[in-house]
Amino acid sequence: MIRSDQILKTVDMIQKEHLDVRAVTMGISLLDCRVGDAEGTACRIEAKIGRLAGNFVDTCNRIGRKYGVPVVNKRIAVTPVAHIGAGFGREEFVRLAKALDQAAANVGIDIIGGFSANVEKGIGLGDRSLIESVPEALATTAKVCSSINAGSTRHGLNMDAVALLGRTVKETAEASRASSGFGAAKFVVFANQPGDNPFMAGAIHGLGEAEAVINVGVSGPGVIARALDRKIAAAGGKPLGLDDLAEEIKQATFRVTRCGELIGRQVAEALRLPFGVVDLSLAPTPSVGDSVGEILKILGVDAIGAPGSTAIVALLNDAVKKGGSFASQSVGGLSGAFIPVMEDAELAGAAKEGCLVLEKLEAMTSVCSVGLDMVPVPGSTDADTLAAIMADELMIGVINSKTTAVRLIPVPGKEAGDFVSFGGLFGESVVLPIRNAGKSSRFVRFGGRIPAPIHSLKN
Repeated sequence: MIRSDQILKTVDMIQKEHLDVRAVTMGISLLDCRVGDAEGTACRIEAKIGRLAGNFVDTCNRIGRKYGVPVVNKRIAVTPVAHIGAGFGREEFVRLAKALDQAAANVGIDIIGGFSANVEKGIGLGDRSLIESVPEALATTAKVCSSINAGSTRHGLNMDAVALLGRTVKETAEASRASSGFGAAKFVVFANQPGDNPFMAGAIHGLGEAEAVINVGVSGPGVIARALDRKIAAAGGKPLGLDDLAEEIKQATFRVTRCGELIGRQVAEALRLPFGVVDLSLAPTPSVGDSVGEILKILGVDAIGAPGSTAIVALLNDAVKKGGSFASQSVGGLSGAFIPVMEDAELAGAAKEGCLVLEKLEAMTSVCSVGLDMVPVPGSTDADTLAAIMADELMIGVINSKTTAVRLIPVPGKEAGDFVSFGGLFGESVVLPIRNAGKSSRFVRFGGRIPAPIHSLKN
């Protein structure tokens, strides 16, 4: 039964706590766009996206106004382009990236994902050509995001790919030196990448998906923080356990997820497309009051990164998943807590103060829903060190059967302690130091594949 107090709390979230739908993402299959040459394929990509998404932005805005819940980002995810361009060379993949960028501009969306490849077990010729094209593709486009899946619990970690991707991240940052390496902020490396994730930069339209589908990403760290504040204030000094606070997170998450599914299903119905999933992820923004870091402080640490921070992230991630799963029949994507340094004002502040360091971030990612996300590092960091950081993070996902990802930004010309800002949702932070840089090359150069863990043998 729908309770009146739950309705009133949801109204408060919308009117007083600035609840929004962080992203509605249209997934589009481009498999039928491939023809014999890159130019023809590019033209078909632009035409198909224009046909399916021409009314997408207006529809999201209209539905958002109707319910008083704004849709902040309108996005598109496409079939991993390595499949579309198999057999093409580097320059031809750059042409496809520019077609995606033009298509995104034509329909008015914020960003487009899917300039991607899956290389967890091996690198095909098309995969390699796409990866080689990434630096130029991301430096010469405004809206295109790229992701590479390099590992999985089923197959282990492809270290040949990781070594190549360490160089790719470095080259991508250098190619966009004029914007402080911003190209690297649009590039992410995964283990166990989901095919229905609406959040960038890792959104793709997986091969098992429908021809076109609507997925919705609902955030709301500010809503969760205010719910916890009220719960603690209402206790009036009486004993209050972490289990009580976890229950409050679950209930707030339930209401947020319900709102997101309502908006997503309305958009899907208006566009005559199937509804896919709700991804309930606490994805922060640089705005004050919209921070996962603030939640960590409310839950008891005086400095983010202090002992207890990892346990709190685990509690938060679990409660979010439980509340979201109960609220929707179609929870997917990542669904949990994100800790992107540059995109969260409290996390960025902790990095500036030296409380939050790379090693503690890595520990926290073992129990959150993504990984080392939006982490600026010194531009002088060598490619092998970047690859080794990726390997450490991705193996957390491989061993624990969870999604992990790495979005490192080696900022050209900047060193640890320097400041970098990308503005908007991409945020700002000091550059984090990397301890023991330059001491992992022998490990990376072995190459090969780190075998899958024994629990991968489930069949």
